[in-house]
Amino acid sequence: MKAGNWMGRHRSLARAFWIGALLLCWELSVKLLHVSPLLFPPIEEVLRVMGESFLRGDLFYQTFFSLGVILWGLLIGVVLAFLLALLSVRSQVMESLTDALTAIAHPLPGIAILPLIIMWFGTGTGAIVAIIVHSALWPVLLNLTAGFRAVPKIYLDVGHNLSLRPLAITWEIRVRASFSYLLSGLKIGWARAWRALISAEMVFGAIGSKGGLGWYIFKQRTFMNTAGLFAGIILVIAIGMAVEELVFNRLERCTIQKWGMSAQ
Repeated sequence: MKAGNWMGRHRSLARAFWIGALLLCWELSVKLLHVSPLLFPPIEEVLRVMGESFLRGDLFYQTFFSLGVILWGLLIGVVLAFLLALLSVRSQVMESLTDALTAIAHPLPGIAILPLIIMWFGTGTGAIVAIIVHSALWPVLLNLTAGFRAVPKIYLDVGHNLSLRPLAITWEIRVRASFSYLLSGLKIGWARAWRALISAEMVFGAIGSKGGLGWYIFKQRTFMNTAGLFAGIILVIAIGMAVEELVFNRLERCTIQKWGMSAQ
């Protein structure tokens, strides 16, 4: 078994162990301390509410609605980051501009610019997409720009000597050589965008016919359905962990580790 696969499986087993231990502590605390279900419901109640919500179709629709919105926002953010990173390596003026923009906007939480976004985009899906773009754009741009700058000059010289076109040099050399940076930026961008999406949905309410996961969590809090509240939170965590493992970690194993660009 390869070292990368062994480490990935070992990490997954360790996570599963600790998650199981935490769930056991949760259940024992509820049973032994007789905590009120309004404050801390038992696990079986949370699972029952989650299952009923999926069977009704509400939670199923809201989950896919949120995933659809975040995919659009991430796609726009990655494309903008890619274009700005390319311009920054070709022009010192653009390099200075993107550096200044990143320094200004990267530390700024998406929730802090909600009043401006509401004024500019209203309270519809466009406003949520704008928050996602803001949350994902800057970490991806920061990492991708760093990756482009770290590409050894000899790689580019080889591309020019082979008479490769600029587009081929960009894709075959710059992107591949800096893919580890890009993947790191995507991980950070996804995490920030996912948090921003849930927060924005809780603020804006139902966007679309039934809203997303953030709206589901907000509704459970409004009706004092603590089990439903925990069900929504657990689902948000589960989706975040699933995307990390099934998308980013698998992509890393198929690219960076396969290409010998990983330290493992």
